[in-house]
Parts: sequence; structure tokens; C-alpha cells
Amino acid sequence: MSCTHPFVNTALSPTTDLRRMFCLERERSQLGISGRRTFNACLNVDAQPVDSEKLGKVGFGKSMMEMEGRVLVGTYARTPVVLASGKGCKLYDAEGREYLDMSSGIAVNALGHGDPDWVKAVVEQANTLTHVSNLYYSIPQVELAKRLVDCSFADRVFFANSGTEANEAAIKFARKFQRHTQPDETQLRTEFISFTNSFHGRTMGALALTSKEQYRSPFEPVMPGVTFVEYGNIQATKKLMEHGKTAAVFVEPIQGEGGIYSATREFLQFLRSSCDEVGALLVFDEVQCGLGRTGYLWAHEAYGVHPDIMTLAKPLAGGLPIGAALVTEKVASTIKSGDHGSTFAGSPLVCKAALAVLNKISDPSFLASVSNKGQNFIELLKQKLEWSPHVKEVRGLGLIIGIELDVSASRLVDVCRDLGLLVLTAGKGNVVRLVPPLIITEQELERAAAIIFQALPVLEKELL
Repeated sequence: MSCTHPFVNTALSPTTDLRRMFCLERERSQLGISGRRTFNACLNVDAQPVDSEKLGKVGFGKSMMEMEGRVLVGTYARTPVVLASGKGCKLYDAEGREYLDMSSGIAVNALGHGDPDWVKAVVEQANTLTHVSNLYYSIPQVELAKRLVDCSFADRVFFANSGTEANEAAIKFARKFQRHTQPDETQLRTEFISFTNSFHGRTMGALALTSKEQYRSPFEPVMPGVTFVEYGNIQATKKLMEHGKTAAVFVEPIQGEGGIYSATREFLQFLRSSCDEVGALLVFDEVQCGLGRTGYLWAHEAYGVHPDIMTLAKPLAGGLPIGAALVTEKVASTIKSGDHGSTFAGSPLVCKAALAVLNKISDPSFLASVSNKGQNFIELLKQKLEWSPHVKEVRGLGLIIGIELDVSASRLVDVCRDLGLLVLTAGKGNVVRLVPPLIITEQELERAAAIIFQALPVLEKELL
């Protein structure tokens, strides 16, 4: 029998490497009463960080990329940068080069890197209790659920581990709601409506709701019963919903992966009234656009329309894995014990981190600053970039912004990186996506705009 004994009472400081100390001691084997040989061993491992002497040396990043190619499944076309540390809105690679982060780990690090309150919450909770499963109650999970309910339309919360898991939960809840409210199997509403340019995740149910064919086709058949309609097309959606088979409509108030396209108030109001008329649920996917990204706590608040279910994930725990499906009581009342679940979801550690994030972002002054910075940044980008014949549009709300080009954005993204700016692509690869930490300063945004302006000439070469 082996045992591990961590020093659970050892204080962990946010300024340290957060090493986990274990004592290594092997005791002699003993012959038990049963005649079986037993072993009492205390495993003690000092988990060392990457050798700091190697960081900063030329070639270290390249060696790590080569090692990655040998040991990881090749699901990612990674940018050739090995990031080693970060602080605020700055990231540093293995050679010590600095980058201004306008990607936030794909809209995740809303408070930037190493926020002191977030670090304090994580360290204190790690010293207290990390995981217990959902067989038991845990304090941070209940506290986080209450905070989410108090600051949203929702009555109850289901926790998951990612955005795709949150959307899988919404799919199941919609099916269960329809079965509960319409027990006649011949009249059961089981189908879903999603929209062009949508992205809802990569697991099989959420993937079926994702419009990009290249994501779905290698894994077909995916979940049947999903119809895609042009985003914003009221007449086409109305015609589809009239047949009475729709269980739920999934829509992003602002499409992130799809190219930073915003719904209109008229379109979302139509979806709300139509869902009510035919008995379907309205699901807002705010995995990327929610939680302060738009300058509103929830993106749908800008439109004055509330859903039956809202899915969240990316920024909620500040970089730790979490997802959530927020639901009204009419939905929650149809879900019973055993209908859904997760081992890891809503752990004390992750929920404590999420509380630190939510407490900061939900502050009205914080949201106002996001809105103001976003408005100013969009205007600055328009002034600096719209002279270029390759810039078709600068659009967005708050700090979720897209620069649409008439050519591929990949070379512009590469040059920006070479100049010390990390940005993303979206849409069909022709949109530069800007989703910086929400704490970014006006000066940093000005620097980002200047670098993008400096990189623009590469678009002329794109046509050669």
C-alpha cells in the first residue's frame, strides 16, 4: 500500500513558484498478518518549475516546440511562440521577448495575467479544499451560483467545465423540457435551429450546432435535427419555426469565432416572441461575448431581450476551466437528479477563482471603463486603418472587435506578432479578432493600434 502525504498546512505564497512539497520516504517492507507483503511508502516529490536558467536562452523555445511535436496529438496549428510567463496585459516567451496580449487566451483572461486578487483567491482555496465532486455540497460552488443568479435573469445554475460542455447541457435541458411539457411522443419537439457563422463547441452535440462544415464533416454523422438559418434572417427563421418541431434556438448575440457579427435588437426580439409562441426555448451562447466583454455584464442586456438558457465559460474563472448553463425556473423544474452531471464541474478551487473574477467585472465602474475603452479604440482603429483599401470594416462592441479585410488576415497577424502584438483571426480567416484583457489601458490600446497600422503594408504583398 502506498500513501502520499502533502504538507497541507504549508502556506503557499502568490509570489512563490507555488511548488507542491511532498516528503519522500520509503519504509521497509513488512510481512503482514495475512502473509502478504505490504509496503508503507510516503511519496515525496518536489515539483520543480522549468529551469529558469534555460529561459531566455536562444533556441530553448525551438527545442520545446520540437518536443511538443513528439509527445502531443497534432490537433493544433500553433503559432511558433513558446509563452513562458505573463503579467497584466503582457506576455513573455521562452527567450524573454515581450508581447502585448490582445488575444487573452481566446477571450479568457479578462483580468489579464497574474491579477493579485485572483491569485490570492486561488492560492487560499488550494490550501483549503480543491475538489470533492458533486456528491457533496461545497461552499464556493453555492456562493458562485447565488452570485450568478443575483446578477442575471436566471433562477438556477448548472456548472460544467467548458463552453462546449455548457452547450451540451443546454441541449439536454431543452430536450428534457420538451419531453416534460409535451409528453405526447407524436408531438414531441426535438429539433434545433442554429445560424450561419455560428460556433458552439467541438463535442458531438455542440458540434452539430456549429455551422462551419470543416469542423463537422470529419466526424459525421453528428447529432441530427439541426437546421442552419442565415444569421439575422427573420423571415427564414419564422418559416422554419412554423412547423412546430423546434425544441430550442441557439444563437450568439455577438458571434466571435464567426467574425464579430452582432445581432440586431429586432432579430433577438423576434426570436424571443417566436420561441414563446411555438413553445421552444431560446438559448443565448455567451461563452465568448458574455461577462463584461461588451461593456455590459451580459451581452444580451444591450438588446433588452432575455433567454431561457444562457451558456457561459471562457472568462468566468480567469483561466481555469469552467462552464455554466444559467436557466429559468421553468427549465430547471423539469430537470431531476441524475439527468445530467459532472465529476469535476463546480469544484471549490475553480468556483473561488470565478468569484474573484465576477466580483471585479460586475462592478458598474469596471463595465463602464470597458465600454469607454472599446468605443475609443474602435474610433482610433477607424481613423488609422480605414484609409486602406483592404480594410472593409471595423466593428464590435466593448472589447470584442473585428477588423474585416478583403484578403486573408494571416500575414497581418504574423507581422503583428513579429512586432510584439498578439491578435487572432476569425470568420473565414479574413477578420482580425481583438479580444484583449478587459483591464487593458488606453495607452496599451494606442500601442496596439499603432502596431496594426505599422503592419498594414503586408496586405499589399498578400496580393502579389
